[in-house]
Amino acid sequence: MSRIPLQPLQNFVAAARLGNLTRAAESLNLTVSALSHQMRQLEQRLGYALLQRQPRGVRVTPEGQRLLDQVGPHLDAIAQALQPFGARHDRVLTVSALPSMASNWLVPRLGSFVAAQPQIEFNLESSERLTDFERQLQVDAALRVGAGQWTGLHAEPLFDEWLMPMASPSLVERMGGVDARPLSEWPLLGDPDGEWHRWFALAGDTAPSRFVAMLNESEAHHRAALDGFGVALGRVTRARLLLDSGQLIALSPHRLKTRWSHWLVYPPRSSTHQGFLAFREWLHAQAAEHARHMETLVAPGG
Repeated sequence: MSRIPLQPLQNFVAAARLGNLTRAAESLNLTVSALSHQMRQLEQRLGYALLQRQPRGVRVTPEGQRLLDQVGPHLDAIAQALQPFGARHDRVLTVSALPSMASNWLVPRLGSFVAAQPQIEFNLESSERLTDFERQLQVDAALRVGAGQWTGLHAEPLFDEWLMPMASPSLVERMGGVDARPLSEWPLLGDPDGEWHRWFALAGDTAPSRFVAMLNESEAHHRAALDGFGVALGRVTRARLLLDSGQLIALSPHRLKTRWSHWLVYPPRSSTHQGFLAFREWLHAQAAEHARHMETLVAPGG
């Protein structure tokens, strides 16, 4: 017997699993008559019936069940292996970003990009894990934080990250106002990287010997500050919307530049992706606006 084409086998598996030729044809973008014709041809080539027609669908014959058990898992494995190699289209764009960057910086701005480029289907993957562009071929670019050195990838700077002491209005009121006492006397939320010591050195003061609590995650810092628990040395990118809305108040004109920045990172293959190129231009414009806003927010420091 000559080799059987893969497509009729895939169609048989779909019909057998759904138990209905109409639903199977819809899932395969075929007409019912075309699918029925393929099933009859496959049965003729094999020499036995695979599907038994019934008033409300189809039933797999014993021979058909054996074929399904043998072929189905292999077709599933092929489909899974080919998934990362799906066809790439200029009108489909997938970008990866950290959850905090996605929710607090990118998503609030994304409406203007979607409005300007309605023909582009934009997909955002929010994950703490770094994108492996060699394996995740469906991802076109990523927003990352670091020093800008990623082997084999293009990395373009977007903007620096800054730290500022910030607190809730309720805590400011309890302390008697922003300038009522030195910041070292406020309940400070400590960080494991020692950034408070750098900030106090920048401000010409000495950091306290102890903190009201030690928190090793930025979301916890901002949440505790919002709840009035203490003063966070917060990331401005993460907290900008909270500062602009008055939910958090900056306690000093000094801001401390971190050792890392925000970057647009992408593999060489994305350089010809028209959807990505449009997003890249838009993103740099948004980053420039953010940097200008930072210049007016507070006085810079080392």
